[in-house]
Amino acid sequence: MTAPSRLNKAQKVVLAAAFVPMLATGVAGGVGTYSNISGAYGKGTALGAVAAGEGATAVLALVLLGLTMLGQASPLVIRVGLWALPAASSVMSAMAAGDPGRTVIYAVTPMGMCVSAEGMAFLARRIVVHTGGRDAEAERKAAAIVQALAYHRARAANHPDAKVQARSDRTSWKLARKVGVGDVSLGARLVDVQRERVTSGADAALADMFSAPVAPAVTAPVTPAVAPAPPRPELESGADSCDAEDTQVSGCESSDSGPAVTPVTVPVLPPVTLEDVAVVAGVPLPRPGETLTDAQLGVVLRYLRYSDDPPLSYRQAAASFREAGFVGSEKRVRVAWGALLSREENAS
Repeated sequence: MTAPSRLNKAQKVVLAAAFVPMLATGVAGGVGTYSNISGAYGKGTALGAVAAGEGATAVLALVLLGLTMLGQASPLVIRVGLWALPAASSVMSAMAAGDPGRTVIYAVTPMGMCVSAEGMAFLARRIVVHTGGRDAEAERKAAAIVQALAYHRARAANHPDAKVQARSDRTSWKLARKVGVGDVSLGARLVDVQRERVTSGADAALADMFSAPVAPAVTAPVTPAVAPAPPRPELESGADSCDAEDTQVSGCESSDSGPAVTPVTVPVLPPVTLEDVAVVAGVPLPRPGETLTDAQLGVVLRYLRYSDDPPLSYRQAAASFREAGFVGSEKRVRVAWGALLSREENAS
C-alpha cells in the first residue's frame, strides 16, 4: 500500500488549473452539439439531444468523480455510460450533417464531454491515491482477477469433465498474467525484496574479500606408541614374582613403561539456543503461537538472523519466523528488524 501524504500548495494550484480546461472542454462539447443539431432539427430537439447525451454524461461524470473522491470503486455501468452516451450523441450529430466534412466535425464534437469526464475522474483518482494511500479501482480489479483465478484453478482440478478442466486450466494461465499488473504497492514491495537480495549478496562478497584468515584448528597431540623395553638382567631372575595373578603388578609395570603422557582434550561448545539468547537479553522464552512482546520479537529475529553463515536477510529471517510458528504482524516484524540492524550498526 502506498504511504499517504498531503498535497503541497504548488500541487494544489497545478491540479486546480488542470481541472479548468477539462471542464471547459466538456462544456464546449455540449455547446457545439447543441449548435450542430439545432441547425438541422430546431432548438427544442437540440436541447433534448444535449440533455440525453452530454447532460447524462455529465451526471455520470459527477457520480464517478464523487465515488473516486470517497475512495470507492466505480460500477462498470458508469464507465460504460461515459462512452456509450457520447457515442450515441456522435451518431445523431453525424446524421444531422449535410456534407462529409461536417459529418466528421459533428461526430467528434460530443466526445469532448467523454474525454473531459474521464480526465477529471482519472486525476481525482490519483489525488485520492496520493493523499489516502489506497487505490480502490486497482483493488477492485485485483480482487476480481484473484477470485476468478481461484475459481478456475479449483474447477481445473476437481471438475468431472476433462474438457472443462482443460478450458479452466488455460483460462487460469491467462488470468495469472494479469495478477499484479498496475499494482504500485506490489511493485514497491518487489523492489524492496530485490534490494535486500542485492544487499545480502554484496555483504557476502565484501565479507569474503576483507575477512581475516582463519587460524588453523587446534588438535590434540597424538601420543606416540612406546615400544616395550628389553628385559633387564637384574629382573630376569625375579620374573616369577611378577606374574598375571600377582597383586603387586603395578610395581613391575612402572619399572618397564616410559613416562606417562596426558592427552589434551579440546572442549566442544554446545550450540547457542533461543533460550540462551532470551536469558542473555533478560526476557521470557518466546514460544511459537503466543503473542510476543517487542523485546521477545527482537530476540527471535536476532537468533534467526545468526542461525546461519552468512547472516540471514530480512526475507529469509521472516520466512523462518513464520515457518517456526511465531506470531507477529508484518509491521511489527519490520520495525523489530530495523531496530536490530540499528543496534548492530551502533555496536560496530
